[in-house]
Amino acid sequence: MSTLATLKALLAKRILIIDGAMGTMIQRHKLEEADYRGERFADWAHDLKGNNDLLVLTQPQIIQGIHEAYLDAGADIIETNSFNGTRVSMSDYHMEDLVPEINREAARLAKAACEKYSTPEKPRFVAGVLGPTSRTCSISPNVNDPAFRNITFDELKENYIEATHALIEGGADIILIETVFDTLNCKAAIFAVKEVFKEIGRELPIMISGTITDASGRTLTGQTAEAFWNSVRHGDLLSIGFNCALGADAMRPHVKTISDVADTFVSAHPNAGLPNAFGEYDETPEQTAAFLKEFAESGLINITGGCCGTTPDHIRAIANAVKDIAPRQVPETVPACRLSGLEPFNIYDDSLFVNVGERTNVTGSKKFLRLIREENFAEALEVAQQQVEAGAQIIDINMDEGMLDSQNAMVHFLNLVASEPDISRVPIMIDSSKWEIIEAGLKCVQGKPVVNSISLKEGYDEFVEKARLCRQYGAAIIVMAFDETGQADTAARKREICKRSYDILVNDVGFPAEDIIFDPNVFAVATGIEEHNNYGVDFIEATGWIKQNLPHAMISGGVSNVSFSFRGNEPVREAIHSVFLYHAIKQGMTMGIVNAGQMAIYDDIPAELKQAVEDVILNQNQGESGQAATEKLLEVAEKYRGQGGATKEAENLEWRNESVEKRLEYALVKGITTYIDEDTEEARLKAKRPLDVIEGALMDGMNVVGDLFGSGKMFLPQVVKSARVMKQAVAWLNPYIEAEKTGSQSKGKVLMATVKGDVHDIGKNIVGVVLGCNGYDIVDLGVMVPCEKILQTAIDEKCDIIGLSGLITPSLDEMVFVAKEMQRKGFNIPLLIGGATTSKAHTAVKIDPQYQNDAVIYVADASRAVGVATTLLSKEMRGNFIAEHRAEYAKIRERLANKQPKAAKLTYKESVENGFKIDESYVPPKPNHQLPSCNPCRLF
Repeated sequence: MSTLATLKALLAKRILIIDGAMGTMIQRHKLEEADYRGERFADWAHDLKGNNDLLVLTQPQIIQGIHEAYLDAGADIIETNSFNGTRVSMSDYHMEDLVPEINREAARLAKAACEKYSTPEKPRFVAGVLGPTSRTCSISPNVNDPAFRNITFDELKENYIEATHALIEGGADIILIETVFDTLNCKAAIFAVKEVFKEIGRELPIMISGTITDASGRTLTGQTAEAFWNSVRHGDLLSIGFNCALGADAMRPHVKTISDVADTFVSAHPNAGLPNAFGEYDETPEQTAAFLKEFAESGLINITGGCCGTTPDHIRAIANAVKDIAPRQVPETVPACRLSGLEPFNIYDDSLFVNVGERTNVTGSKKFLRLIREENFAEALEVAQQQVEAGAQIIDINMDEGMLDSQNAMVHFLNLVASEPDISRVPIMIDSSKWEIIEAGLKCVQGKPVVNSISLKEGYDEFVEKARLCRQYGAAIIVMAFDETGQADTAARKREICKRSYDILVNDVGFPAEDIIFDPNVFAVATGIEEHNNYGVDFIEATGWIKQNLPHAMISGGVSNVSFSFRGNEPVREAIHSVFLYHAIKQGMTMGIVNAGQMAIYDDIPAELKQAVEDVILNQNQGESGQAATEKLLEVAEKYRGQGGATKEAENLEWRNESVEKRLEYALVKGITTYIDEDTEEARLKAKRPLDVIEGALMDGMNVVGDLFGSGKMFLPQVVKSARVMKQAVAWLNPYIEAEKTGSQSKGKVLMATVKGDVHDIGKNIVGVVLGCNGYDIVDLGVMVPCEKILQTAIDEKCDIIGLSGLITPSLDEMVFVAKEMQRKGFNIPLLIGGATTSKAHTAVKIDPQYQNDAVIYVADASRAVGVATTLLSKEMRGNFIAEHRAEYAKIRERLANKQPKAAKLTYKESVENGFKIDESYVPPKPNHQLPSCNPCRLF
């Protein structure tokens, strides 16, 4: 049985123990400079004290003794003393040439110790350690030059290749990439290790352990725990986890996050608490063991042990504490394209349409091209930030221009993007027709990016090699419908090439299907060439076929290509984009490269223009000439030339003649802030109370936005613009609302937060205003709030109620987690649930059972919040109110539990065989009346 198979079998049965701190144990020996030098380096010119890795050569008996002490305490996995065993780290001591020997000897000593203690019932394993080095590939050490790097991906890769070879030669059973503070360093290590495996013709298990550096819940280079996992999961890992920096108590929420999302084993080896004022660790073995026992009982871990400050006594206590507890069960995760910037971005089969910002593309934006040519990178970054603020969930970066040094421009710009958290929080799409530029870009991105693009254009072998490299760099890929004979222009050719590409990627390369994004080629329509008339239909039809026949693959397209014939006529181009997306998204289009801040709302396109565009996109009503629809659109388009697009909506002032309520609605739907202050003031003067404006006209307008969004007639960037208008209106009203408040005693304190993973807060803000106007103190934590911050703030502020909000589906799972944590930590205050994705059924089935210490109440809308809060804080009314809700929730759970499961879908063949059978012996009576005629149903 291979080492990997043995470890997997053991991890399925019990929690394995990794050893504790090496440095802590070395410090107990109180070594002097001479001990580090030994006889071999007695005449070495440089100071060697503190070079603990060197001790494998000068004091091997001490290092092996430490290993044996941990094995005697119950450790299953021993880490090699090679944390700084790379050339870049050893350069501080001018001992680069000793790196191979140090790593081999570190592995040999650990192996000797493990062989001494191993038994058939309890085998012991050597984890060859690759440390993070003292350099970071994602951050500039020069505050005046954020694009500067003092180490490159390739330099790190070569360092790690050398170290990995030596660790394996010395007898390592596992490769452990640990204490990761920069995910790009880690990705270089993964790339290097995979290269070594390819060279030696065999693979070892890979463990990765990151480090969360402080209370921000992020790595040093800014990634959240889930983003870190998304970035490294391509490594085919034995385990993922965290070590160092934090004690177990502070590390728990991050381990919980990884445990929830990782479809592999999870490790945690924390410090013995936080260091005291003297840099020493005070947490006793019993205290550390108690924390990690709770981890185990909660089903969070498969591997545990200790880091800084821990000793064999700690490891013995931990091993005893978890020995009888079942290991975490590895979850079956839902297939998704799991991308990341500083934050995770997961695209599921049923996800909403994803907007890829196109303006950071020199071929699509004259302004961006000019800025890059002028090397005005500061303003070019503003273009990227504007795309993200306008709703782009991914940004496409392309530097392909004949007069540019495109590769250097790509690297420089990506390094600058990494220094801007407001931009780098979203994933990057690295876009180029030149592989060397794509590869250079991949070496700059710590998150999981998208490569745009590869194809079969240059044949099978090159396609496979580029796909393999994209996988090794940790990227998803866009695959163009292009093969050796050219681009696919018909639906049949699109299907043929996409199917062939999919089969090669999935079966020959082993590429995850969910990381494949097809671009079936968006071509211009209404060109005047009859052969082009069906291009829109061909794309839409191919999209539906891919969605149905290539499981988990995604579909993308360069949306602006479809309107190329109408360059210079922005209203018509935006109408074409909107209509095209409306039909393509219905067929399963996942994402599109669009100008996120400039999109027409489908329902707002003038009827004549919309019909003309529909006819062109769907290739209908072309008449005998085959060009009638095109000619009609050309005729209609002339009426809109020079009017500007969606971004010029404010210049069309006819809507200003409507009632103030209608004007507010229009401004919200269109995302226009120009007149919002004066309209809000007019509505305030007209209303009895300022709050009436929020609960009336503004809420009505947002309901229209919600309906349009839900029906696919508005896209997320447009909703984001609506949110900005709403916020500005509420901000105008706030001083008047505050002035109306009486000085009476507060009715209670309500904490409100949009949960982690979600940035939407329109509804939450409205609820906060409504409650505030009715005498409640509001503690608003904003958006993307982790559970631990919610609960700690509730304790610190002595809150009476916690209210959670969320718009997107992942918010639901996070709300369940918050409820569980409230129960685990002994909270006894009400929990309110609200937001677009929430429901009474979900609250009853998923959230309420997790928190039984107090009430869990679903609040359908802002108007109900005051009544719910008042009742919950009333000693006389709360008892019956909670009992009624619990009874109602119990009925909902019972009703849903009794529902029959959906019947399994039949194949087409089974459906035919199971079809209606005609009794041919039956003779029907003659009808005595005339049946009405009917028109055939027209389906697209």
